[in-house]
Amino acid sequence: QVQLVESGGGLVQAGGSRRLSCAASGRIDNINIMSWYRQAPGNKREWIASVTEANNTNYANAVKGRFTIARDSAKNWVSLQMSGLKPDDTALYFCNIITRGGRSLWGQGTQVTVSS
Repeated sequence: QVQLVESGGGLVQAGGSRRLSCAASGRIDNINIMSWYRQAPGNKREWIASVTEANNTNYANAVKGRFTIARDSAKNWVSLQMSGLKPDDTALYFCNIITRGGRSLWGQGTQVTVSS
């Protein structure tokens, strides 16, 4: 079964930048939407950014203007460039892929910790 693997997490100072990547372990056909979510301790998982097949992007208000999502469907890869990081951005970050057939895949997450 194809798995998604996130990477790039770590400890960063407030105001700093970090780039997260998510790659699939195998081929995924008919990818529709690629997204990033995050979950802070004690909170529900929240959506933060998506990119469609047509490369249209959408962002949650909390990250708009600071985060940039990008995809390479041929390589089954999606990234999240984060800048202007704040302590409130501390969370476990997950990537998600939804195919045209409605199949939803999740990674295990990568931890981002922003120190003040």
